[in-house]
Amino acid sequence: MTAALVRTLGDFDLAEELVQEALLEAIEHWPREGIPEKPGAWLLTTARRKALDQLRRQARYRDKLAQLEGAANLMRDDTAEGDDRLRLIFICCHPALSREAQLALTLRAVAGMTTAEIARAFITSEATIAQRIVRAKRKIVEANIPYRVPAEADMGERLDEVLAVLYLMFNEGYLATGGERASRRDLAEDAAWLAGLMVRLMPEEPEALGLLALMRLHLARADTRFDDAGNLILLQEQDRSRWDQERVASAMVLLQRAASLRRTGPYQIQAAIAACHAEARTWAQTDWRQIIALYDALIELSPSAVVQLNRAIARRYLEGAEVALSDVEALAEALDGYYLFHATRAELLRDLARESEARQAIARALELTANPAERALLQRRLGN
Repeated sequence: MTAALVRTLGDFDLAEELVQEALLEAIEHWPREGIPEKPGAWLLTTARRKALDQLRRQARYRDKLAQLEGAANLMRDDTAEGDDRLRLIFICCHPALSREAQLALTLRAVAGMTTAEIARAFITSEATIAQRIVRAKRKIVEANIPYRVPAEADMGERLDEVLAVLYLMFNEGYLATGGERASRRDLAEDAAWLAGLMVRLMPEEPEALGLLALMRLHLARADTRFDDAGNLILLQEQDRSRWDQERVASAMVLLQRAASLRRTGPYQIQAAIAACHAEARTWAQTDWRQIIALYDALIELSPSAVVQLNRAIARRYLEGAEVALSDVEALAEALDGYYLFHATRAELLRDLARESEARQAIARALELTANPAERALLQRRLGN
């Protein structure tokens, strides 16, 4: 809905406001009158009517009013949602905007994430994210950035940002950084759907293939990640017989296609790591030596403290807790504000029978995560 309105109005703030008003009207009417046969069309029609009402009251929008009234197919039932949302992603990722602004605006306008959720994803303040979004919207208007998918020759300069947005969107859906729900499966599935559109748009782009493969591999085990009470089930404890093998197979095909293009990238390597887990019939059969080698390649291509932390976790299972803890401790300054650093450190300290230090690390991890399932897991460990 937001994408369709932005396409015609060229105004992010107005589009978002109209969508919110339409949803509020649905909350008011649907409990009394029942959900309409085509709820999407109902919402879009309501948003269009509210746009007309609002624009009629604003003389400075007369030209936009003419556009809206003349767009007979704007809110047709078969609105090409995929096309609209891809256009919106590309406009948000225009090179005229800073990378930070591109990511924040796209997560807000396309993924519908709140400012607080985006701030947690970037490990920064809500005020900073809000300023980035406001400045990005203003820049789009001032620069008169066109609402369209760019020509193929111009796609490359936006590809990294588009894929980064979809990756962040997926991660927030797969394991939420806050809110009442531990995960938002709909958001993760939506990110995978948009990644699929990107693959159809750029079928010879190996990183788009790699990202879609990564998402499918994670979604293949989504049904086994939580028990009936909503508690997190760690990878080593999941029922692998319930993993979606059709999704795993489709991801493997995507990885093979990407490999044939001979341009390795970070998403392909992350997908290869996920594939190692998917191929292992049991936790004990996991090929940790191969996983560590893949992390080495990932650090070479895209160095980060979080990747180094993941590599250290893999070393725990191959070389022991003492070796892994040495790697983790070296990341203390970079990752002190990251809950997984402290949770990982706690596990390693427990392996080494340093119980008091482990409990302190768990307490610190609890301070840093708002995810209910992660908090419950840490609290259980703290109680043991």
